[in-house]
Amino acid sequence: MGEYAKEKWYRDRASQMVAKYGDFPPPWVYADNSHPYSIGWRMGDGESHLTAFDEWWVQQDKSFDDRIAYFRKWPAPPRWCGWMADAIWDLEPWESEGDFDYTEYFSKLKKLGFEGTDEYEADLSKEEYD
Repeated sequence: MGEYAKEKWYRDRASQMVAKYGDFPPPWVYADNSHPYSIGWRMGDGESHLTAFDEWWVQQDKSFDDRIAYFRKWPAPPRWCGWMADAIWDLEPWESEGDFDYTEYFSKLKKLGFEGTDEYEADLSKEEYD
């Protein structure tokens, strides 16, 4: 269990998400027009969603195959492919110096049948998202 497992706010959020979506959705399902670097994920309801998702993800202790199945259920828009790779392979790009190179992981995602990795940079650069 993670640090929030017993917290009421977390249990309430997880119950609400599962009741509404049948599972705890990744951020692009919860806020479909969002950008991964939006300030909305670092404060307020978006921050609460990501924190609760992270807690839920840890608690699930999914195998690699189960992680792949989860993201096949919730295909990521191109701009979210890096975040999806982080979740699948437990990456921590914020700990690397400079820009993290997802090339190896995007290649793996493509081999697994995920789409959008070729459009990642272009989609990430768009300014039309919330």
